[in-house]
Amino acid sequence: MGTTGDFRTGRHVVHTMHAHLVFVTKYRHPVFTDTHLRRMEEVMGQVCNDFETELEEFNGGPNHVHLLVRFPPKVAVSKLVNSLKGVSSRMLRKEFEDLRFAYWRGVRLWSGSYFAGSVGGAPISVVRQYIEQQQRPPV
Repeated sequence: MGTTGDFRTGRHVVHTMHAHLVFVTKYRHPVFTDTHLRRMEEVMGQVCNDFETELEEFNGGPNHVHLLVRFPPKVAVSKLVNSLKGVSSRMLRKEFEDLRFAYWRGVRLWSGSYFAGSVGGAPISVVRQYIEQQQRPPV
């Protein structure tokens, strides 16, 4: 896969796709410290590499994290999210005892839900106007 500026190219595709992802902790408990977030960024970066995606930005607070991920069209965002949350939960609970016992029975770190928003490119109003202005062929 090659790159041309902000665009990526594959065999039959040219793309630039980004997603803003937000994950919150179970019950929104404030359990993360800076040490947790630094390790989580490493783990999530490795997961993204496995999916041939890029973790372009990462940050978070005591009860949530934000990710900006660049991904190719062949990657299903839902599968990427499931892997990011699953692997990070397992790894962090394994490495940090305080996270292992943060919840009753210690089996979940993340809430079952997440936010995913597409970002980048032209605003939707501009795209809508561009499509409306396309000339149809005569009858």
